[in-house]
Amino acid sequence: MMEHVDDIAAKIVLATSDGDSIRQIAHKIDGTYSWVYTWIERLEEIGVVERNDGVHVTAPAVREGYAHTMEAISRQSPPTTAEAYVLPHFSQMPFTYTKIDAVYVWTHGGYQIARGSDAYPVFMRVHDTDVEQWISFFERYGIPSTVGERDDSVINDASGEIYYSLYPTTEQFDQEWVDGNPVIPLAEAVEYMQEYRWNFEPALQMIADEYKVDIDVDRPSYIPSQ
Repeated sequence: MMEHVDDIAAKIVLATSDGDSIRQIAHKIDGTYSWVYTWIERLEEIGVVERNDGVHVTAPAVREGYAHTMEAISRQSPPTTAEAYVLPHFSQMPFTYTKIDAVYVWTHGGYQIARGSDAYPVFMRVHDTDVEQWISFFERYGIPSTVGERDDSVINDASGEIYYSLYPTTEQFDQEWVDGNPVIPLAEAVEYMQEYRWNFEPALQMIADEYKVDIDVDRPSYIPSQ
């Protein structure tokens, strides 16, 4: 019995949406394909998940049990930066990363700006009708959140440096998936970066090079100091 009590197993059960591939799940939880595959087989043997046109969680009581455990642990030990991008997948609600997190995701974590060790907001676009559920969801993990704006003052010693900045919309939003994370479309992310070009010139160069996007980029002829 106890051999199935594992953090990878918990993250798989909590993050899986019906029909996810093993590779999608591995990306969502920032795990390796081979290890997630092994755990899917183990969980399938005891009837927690099944594979039928993707992976499906077939034991909601186990999902709920894992959720309560993770919530209790999070209140004692706040999530790391890496875990902050896994946690929203546990909600089973639609969202996309936006603003500076759109840049962060599209550059595969290669460009980071305007965050530090004292406060680390994660920017998410959510449906307006889900806002209260999102606030309640994060509260269960002991993590603060704000709506419509960044506010680092919500951070306190007990909650760690992570908080979520929610940007609700009444419109349907498009999701593109990069490294297992839902993110606003690339064109929208580029438009945001160009609006604040002074901050994002290096990221624009990264985007132009990787995705072959026609962007007017000022390419420095020098190597900036580190």
